[in-house]
Amino acid sequence: MQPLRIKTISQYHQVMKLPKPEHPLISVVELDQIEHPPGSEPLLLVFDFYSISMKRDFNAKIKYGQQEYDFDEGIMFFISPGQVFGIELRKQEPLRRSGWMLLIHPDFLWNAPIAKTIRQYDYFDYSVHEALFLSEKEEATMVGIMKNIQYEYHSNIDKFSQQVMIAQLELLLTYAERFYQRQFITRKKSNHQILDRLEKWLTDYFNSEDVVKKGLPTVHCISEALNISPTYLRSLLKSLTGLSTQQHIHEKLIEKAKEKLSTTDLSVSEIAYELGFGHSQSFSKLFKTKTSLSPLEFRQSFN
Repeated sequence: MQPLRIKTISQYHQVMKLPKPEHPLISVVELDQIEHPPGSEPLLLVFDFYSISMKRDFNAKIKYGQQEYDFDEGIMFFISPGQVFGIELRKQEPLRRSGWMLLIHPDFLWNAPIAKTIRQYDYFDYSVHEALFLSEKEEATMVGIMKNIQYEYHSNIDKFSQQVMIAQLELLLTYAERFYQRQFITRKKSNHQILDRLEKWLTDYFNSEDVVKKGLPTVHCISEALNISPTYLRSLLKSLTGLSTQQHIHEKLIEKAKEKLSTTDLSVSEIAYELGFGHSQSFSKLFKTKTSLSPLEFRQSFN
């Protein structure tokens, strides 16, 4: 199925059979206003604008990125322009939903600092199953900010309206960043399971023939193997360990290199080849960067 590209917020309102937006570049949508009859075909959309949603009591399957997720509790997620977003109803069951959706066209942010900084919020690139879980207190905070935006949206537009709504949007995004950092810490069990899976995957990879056949593992192939978006994985690892995904790859690589240098008689070139390097110079440079010793110096110091 080809996704339907929604270029403007007015077009989105039309597709969803909503009243015309009160502003062409920003809209606040109450989810219970959206019509989606039971038994209808799955809906695939591509937005040319940002979408920030909080959903409760939502009995449909959401697809965003490569993942699908059944929402069964209050949850918040963020979609950037150009991402595919799908809704599929459960069979013979009317759509049940509550919450809101904030739509912001990039042109609304033009000439404001947030136009550049909004893409620095990594959660716009997370998959749907990596959405933000909110406590009651956090949800109340987000809803309060949303109501402030909604108030401005429904008020008479004046020269301050855009400035006020952008200020509230920046506050909402900052709180989302804070709550995601909290989520990385409080959901320790699931997050540390991801760390364990990453460690096992890297160990298995460097112990297999894949490293010779395919070369060094990439962030993308690791995220696919762990069923996690690259951006979420990077944010999670940074929060829990202070290291990026690439740094974790290098840590495991250096660990394996030290093992080979200290327990085998393989030459540096042979070790570089077995670790997926096309050129031994690249391996030696990385090893020295990470350990302050060349591979030969390490072998000599170890012996």
